[in-house]
Amino acid sequence: MKCALVGSRFFAASVFEALRKEEGIEFTSIVAPAADDRLAIAARLAGITPHILDNPKIVPGDAIAEGTDIIIAAHTHARVSNEALARARLGGIGYHPSLLPRHRGIAAVEWTILEGDPIAGGSVYHLADGWDAGFIAAQDWCFVGKGESARELWERALAPMGLSLLSKVVHSARIHGVIPAVEQDPRFATKAPMIRSSLALKEAVSSEAVSMVVSIMGPDRPGIVNLLADRAQHFSANWAASRMTRLAGQFAGMVHFEVPRQNADALTTALRSLESNGLQVVIARSDDAPSSSSHHLVELKLVGEDRVGIVSRLTKMLAERSISIANIHTEIVHAGTTDKQTFKIEADLLVPAALSLDHLGEELGSLASEMMVDISMGERLGSAS
Repeated sequence: MKCALVGSRFFAASVFEALRKEEGIEFTSIVAPAADDRLAIAARLAGITPHILDNPKIVPGDAIAEGTDIIIAAHTHARVSNEALARARLGGIGYHPSLLPRHRGIAAVEWTILEGDPIAGGSVYHLADGWDAGFIAAQDWCFVGKGESARELWERALAPMGLSLLSKVVHSARIHGVIPAVEQDPRFATKAPMIRSSLALKEAVSSEAVSMVVSIMGPDRPGIVNLLADRAQHFSANWAASRMTRLAGQFAGMVHFEVPRQNADALTTALRSLESNGLQVVIARSDDAPSSSSHHLVELKLVGEDRVGIVSRLTKMLAERSISIANIHTEIVHAGTTDKQTFKIEADLLVPAALSLDHLGEELGSLASEMMVDISMGERLGSAS
C-alpha cells in the first residue's frame, strides 16, 4: 500500500511513525507546511524528502507522487485539491476529532467542551468537497471527563483514537482494496467554526501626534498616578495605554501618551520634573507615528491553559506578518482549588493596512486550534483612546 501523508505537528508525526512500521506500508509522499514542522523532521530522519507547501492552505497535485494508493490527512489546515486526490487510486481520508456530522469545522474539540457534550468521538472520513462532509470510513467514541479542557480531551482520548482509527482504515484498505463509506446524515450536522469574541479595530494614531512611552518607578505613595494624569491633561495628551503595579513597596508603571506635536517638548519637561519627587523617569519618544493609511490598531485577547511556548508561538506568527506589538500584558490566573493555571494575553497590535483582517483572523484561528487556546476575534470600530 503506497501512502501519501499530509499533516503537521505531533499528531501527523505519530501517524507517520506508526504506519511506517506496519508490513506492506510504503510512503511515497510526505507533505508538511514548513521545513521545521515535526512531520517534515520525522520524514527526513526516515530518509524521505518532504514536500513543503508554498501555499499553506492547499495541497497541489504535484505534491502527491504518481502511483499513490491513498492520501492520509492528519492535523492539516491545507485543503487537498481535486488534482491531488486524483493521483491516489483510493482517494483520501482524514481524521476529524468529533462524531461527524456533529461539530464540522476547525474547532471541533473546543465546541465539544463549550456545548457540554458528555460524549466525544473521532471520525475517519473521505476527503471530498464540503466542510468535513465526506463519507464516514470509521468512528469511535469516548466519555468527556468532568471539568476536562479541550487540550486534555485531545491528549487523553481523541489523539490516540485518531491514530488507532487511521491505522485500522489503512490496514483494511491494504487487505481488501476498498475504504468503507457511510454517508453522513445532514440532519445532525453542527458547525464548529473558529471561536470569535472580541477583536477590536481602533483608529490608528494621528500623524499629527507624537507617541511617548513613559516609564516611572519609585517608592510607592498615594498620588503618583494623579501626577501623571494632571500633566497629561495640561498638555492635551491622550492616555492611550498603561500598566502599573506595586512590587516590594515600589511603584512601577509604564504609560503610553499621544500628545499633539506642538506640546511634546513641554510635556517631556514636565514629566522629567517628577524626578524631584524621588521618582525615576525614562521617556521614549517617537515623532513618526504610523498614519491611519498604513496601519490598523487591533486589540487581541488570548486565553488558555498555561504552558510553555504560548507567547513564543504567537509573537513568531505576528513577526512573520510584519505586525508590531504596541502593547502587551500577560498574566497567570489560578483556577480555584485545582492545580490548573490559566494564561491570559491582552495586546494592541499595529497591523499593516495591506494585510486583510479577515485573513489574519483565519490564521489566528488556526494557531488557536493548534495551541488549544481561545483567541478573541469579534470586530468593532472605536477610538484609539
